[in-house]
Amino acid sequence: MNATQDLLSADLSMGTVMLKVGDMTKMADYYQKALGLDVVGEADGGQYLGRGTTPLVHLKPAGGLQIPGRGEAGLFHTALLFNDQSALAATVATAAQYDPRAFAGSADHLVSEAFYFTDPEGNGIELYWDRPRDSWSWNGGEVAMDSLALSPQHYLQQHLTEESVAEQRATDAGIGHVHLQVGDVATAEKFYVDTLGFEKTSSFHGQALFVAAGGYHHHMAMNVWNSRGAGPRKDTLGLGEVLIKVPGADDVGALRERLAHAGLAVADTGAEISFDDPWNNRIRVSVDPVQSA
Repeated sequence: MNATQDLLSADLSMGTVMLKVGDMTKMADYYQKALGLDVVGEADGGQYLGRGTTPLVHLKPAGGLQIPGRGEAGLFHTALLFNDQSALAATVATAAQYDPRAFAGSADHLVSEAFYFTDPEGNGIELYWDRPRDSWSWNGGEVAMDSLALSPQHYLQQHLTEESVAEQRATDAGIGHVHLQVGDVATAEKFYVDTLGFEKTSSFHGQALFVAAGGYHHHMAMNVWNSRGAGPRKDTLGLGEVLIKVPGADDVGALRERLAHAGLAVADTGAEISFDDPWNNRIRVSVDPVQSA
């Protein structure tokens, strides 16, 4: 366990996930029509898509790049978190209607209920709802999670309402966590826990690692299910950047010092820092304007 001052803030949150995109029209159509997101900003030909004024996914044009191979490091999925089961059901329904072939599975994880899809360029998406924290079971520092059967048809019958469908785009959602494909779990733990300052919350037989701050079940995860032994990423379509938002400048400064102590290269604007993990997954850490106001 790291010393308290070496941990990331308990109040951090996950920010916008940037994806490098080959076909902007097809991808924007999917995120808007299948997932019920709206364009909340535009820049350099790209689009920020989200709910309300909150950007969740940044689609950035990257023509000429290739879709990564299944066994390469990179994104496993971006996880969109919904406030209640009816809001989750509404987006599961629109995603399934848009393209049933994009449905990749569902599971009851004990801490959450989750449904999985794949966007038109192969990026994984999780849509989920958290059970109340007081219902999670902890054994020391590890939270109990599982992958139990969860019937999409039964779920929609239980939770989908006319109201939730009508109000889908007015319902808040956030980036709950980001799950990566990496080459090995031990290296991931050394980087994300020992250096960055996340706390390890669960692991799975040396195949997956779950990390978080502030007692959440996981803000990030890394697995080797498709990518064991993968080296650093090439410049491909898919994950461009993961944003982590922290409450204050002191949190950015403390992380800056830890990264410098570890000898890692950091791009530093003063207000935020960016760096790569061992597989060239780009991480950006900045002050959350909402918390710092």
